[in-house]
Amino acid sequence: MAKTKTVYVCSECGADSPKWVGKCPNCGEWNTYVEEFVAKETAQKRGVPGFGDERQKSRPMLLKEIASEEEERIDMKNGELNRVLGGGLVKGSLVLIGGEPGIGKSTLVLQTVLGLEGLKTLYVSGEESGRQLKLRADRLPYDNPACHILCETNLEQIFVQARNIEPDLVIIDSIQTIYTEMIESSPGSVSQVRECAAAILKYAKESGVPVLLIGHITKEGHIAGPKVLEHIVDTVLQFEGDQHYMYRILRSIKNRFGSTAEAGIYEMRQNGLREVTNPSELLLTQSHEGLSGVAIAAAIEGVRPFLIETQALVSSAVYGTPQRSSTGFDLRRMNMLLAVLEKRAGFKLVQKDVFLNIAGGLKVNDPAIDLAVISAILSSSLDISIETGTCMAGEVGLSGEIRPVNRIEQRILEAEKLGFNRILIPHNNLKGFDHSKCTIQLVQVKKVEEAFRQLFG
Repeated sequence: MAKTKTVYVCSECGADSPKWVGKCPNCGEWNTYVEEFVAKETAQKRGVPGFGDERQKSRPMLLKEIASEEEERIDMKNGELNRVLGGGLVKGSLVLIGGEPGIGKSTLVLQTVLGLEGLKTLYVSGEESGRQLKLRADRLPYDNPACHILCETNLEQIFVQARNIEPDLVIIDSIQTIYTEMIESSPGSVSQVRECAAAILKYAKESGVPVLLIGHITKEGHIAGPKVLEHIVDTVLQFEGDQHYMYRILRSIKNRFGSTAEAGIYEMRQNGLREVTNPSELLLTQSHEGLSGVAIAAAIEGVRPFLIETQALVSSAVYGTPQRSSTGFDLRRMNMLLAVLEKRAGFKLVQKDVFLNIAGGLKVNDPAIDLAVISAILSSSLDISIETGTCMAGEVGLSGEIRPVNRIEQRILEAEKLGFNRILIPHNNLKGFDHSKCTIQLVQVKKVEEAFRQLFG
């Protein structure tokens, strides 16, 4: 039996130390060292049983000798997932999908797998039984007769079954439940996650079979386990959304085979996830004619434009300290915009409660919705509604100027497509864009005062 020893491993970078230290000398993080039991012979035993046991000697090659061919991709029959992956799943790639518990990670993956008819898949579940997966699959309107289910957590047994079945796609749900016998520590530990991910990557590259890993996240929103896990995989996808709302967003955090600017939007339903090809029409279903405190912003999520509804409520403070609350928008940025309103535009909101909400449960980080945020706040404060058919896009600076934003053409065309007749945009933000054929009225503003005069007269 291999001799074991105790080491302390950093959960962020994977560095080890013979004793516990408060601050990691490698990555600088605090209180990240955890105790692990490791075997001394693990380094010599690492490998994938049945896949590439014989080491192939590599030699250096000139860059011009390497063939630059287009990566072969698998069509996932899911437009939003294909968009985020960069056009499909690359063969031999390792993809990690993370998200909060109950957000729909397993549903997304199982729904995608069942929709791939004719593709032999191996779904490895370390958390659910076969009956639980069957109950979930019965609710989905898809059926793949070549989908194999394996309820196993031992990595060596998973590789044995993969060698017997020879699948075209492997799903592992989740990586934190898988363990290898080469490491004498519990599943989910830093060393187990690191070794299992490295072995799975070796299997994917040597066999050419793509592998989808499902991962847990911590309460801070980071993927559980060592940071090395995110470095090992080829693609990291984040599945996020509010459980109280129906919309889910799939973001690409890292992608070696595509862009990280893409985002896929889904709607959670009783029979699975539905792709949202035009999110603007879903987010603007309500008519707010004559209601104050509502402004429409032309936002960009990844590279996709859509129009969102910004709602604000301003009322007199009941208590001594006024309340500031924001849902779907950065609270610190909202406080900065309130300071700009008071200092540059002369509107006193010190003794006012301000509540801000992005409709639909979305979390928006696009600075171009600043203009819509302050317009909605001022509309509620003055109790004057913004004219129907008006939307806006612009970043607000500390001196009250409206700063240019990126992809202004896409924002304008999206607003025009949805029937808006006027859009407020930053001054000199139309360079290189032929707007002569646009039917929507373009109103260019330099400062917040000009924008308020256009909106409220």
